[in-house]
Amino acid sequence: MPPAQEALDEGSGRSTSGGRPRDASLDQAIILATLERLVQDGCSRMTIGDIVADAGVSRPTLYRRWRTKFDLVVDALDYGFRQQTALHTADLDQMSPREAFAEAVRRLDPTYFNPDAMILMSNFAGEANRTPELIEILRRYAVEPRVELIETTLAQLQKRDAVHGSVDRHTVATLCFGSYFASFYRGDTKAGLAERVTALIWPAIAK
Repeated sequence: MPPAQEALDEGSGRSTSGGRPRDASLDQAIILATLERLVQDGCSRMTIGDIVADAGVSRPTLYRRWRTKFDLVVDALDYGFRQQTALHTADLDQMSPREAFAEAVRRLDPTYFNPDAMILMSNFAGEANRTPELIEILRRYAVEPRVELIETTLAQLQKRDAVHGSVDRHTVATLCFGSYFASFYRGDTKAGLAERVTALIWPAIAK
C-alpha cells in the first residue's frame, strides 16, 4: 500500500508492514508539499530539501517513507488522482442526452478538481523526454479517466438511441479534451467552454 494511501486510512496510525506506529499527518504533509513543488518547480527542479522544508520534517523522516524522489512523486500523483475519482463516476443517466454530454465535457476540464492541474500537466509534458515513466502515469491516471468518461457517456447515449451509432467516440473525446488545452494556451476564458463545445459538436452527433 502506498504511503499516501496509508495517510488517508482513517485511524490507522501505523504502517501496514508492522513496526513502530507512524504519524499519518507527516505522510500527508510530505505528499502535499510534493504536489505544491511539482506545480511550482516541476519534477526535475524540485529537490528533497525544498520538500522537507515546506513540510516541516527532516530528511530521515522522508527517507523512512520514500527511498527516492521518483517513489515520492509517484505516490504524490497517486494521492492527487484518487481525490478526483468521485465525480468522474457520478451518474449521468438521469440527465437529458444533451445535458449528460455537456456535463461529461465539463468534467474533462483538468482544473475541475484541482486549479493547478493544467500547470502540473504542462510541467510533466515538458519533461516527457527525461521522465517518460511519469508522463505515462499522468496519461494513465489523469488523461484516460477523463476521456473515457466522454467515451462511456457517448456509448450510453448510443444505447439510448440519442447519438448516431457511427460516431467515433475516441475522436470526439480527444477533441473535447484538447479544447481545454487550446483555451489555456490561447489565454481564453474557460467559462462556458463546455457549453460552447457542446453547441458545436452535439448537432453533428445527435439523432
